[in-house]
Amino acid sequence: MIRGEQTRRNILARAVDIASVEGLEGLSIGRLATDLDVSKSGLFAHFGSKEELQLATIEAAARIFYAEVIGPALVTPPSPDRVYHLLDRWLAYSRTRVFPGGCFFARVGAEFGGRPGRIRDAIAELDCTWLGVVAQAIAQARMESDPDQLAFELNAYARAANAASLVHGDDNAYERADRAVRAALGR
Repeated sequence: MIRGEQTRRNILARAVDIASVEGLEGLSIGRLATDLDVSKSGLFAHFGSKEELQLATIEAAARIFYAEVIGPALVTPPSPDRVYHLLDRWLAYSRTRVFPGGCFFARVGAEFGGRPGRIRDAIAELDCTWLGVVAQAIAQARMESDPDQLAFELNAYARAANAASLVHGDDNAYERADRAVRAALGR
């Protein structure tokens, strides 16, 4: 049982890296089996279908995102500092390439945003959760009469930095996004 869980974790670790670069459609049982030197049947036994593999990959990426971004920022008491730390951690998550393709959710959100189904629904739910965490931090800090709007704007700065870094190789985009976040928060 323990060995099976470790194998599943190893599979998902590789899957999130592949999906961050090539998208969830770039995942296949055969590709992962080859990359990890395991049998296709053994890998299939962990997920049962490509869709289940994709959903498990999204869940694994969400756990990593929480550990890298949300969890560390929530240690800060409710305040404008907590809001800033959420966005600062997001920018660091993208800048340091926790996922080799930048923000996992920006990549797969663009890939599946226009497709109905379980994959899109899972991505949309996590995106709403992230925006909700930021909006709640803003509301708790009593910073804005419309926390949802400010959360949207702050998220847009972070996503723009991720895209500029990936598409243009512009690592200065993170500093520009940080300045925009600070200005929006009145820091």
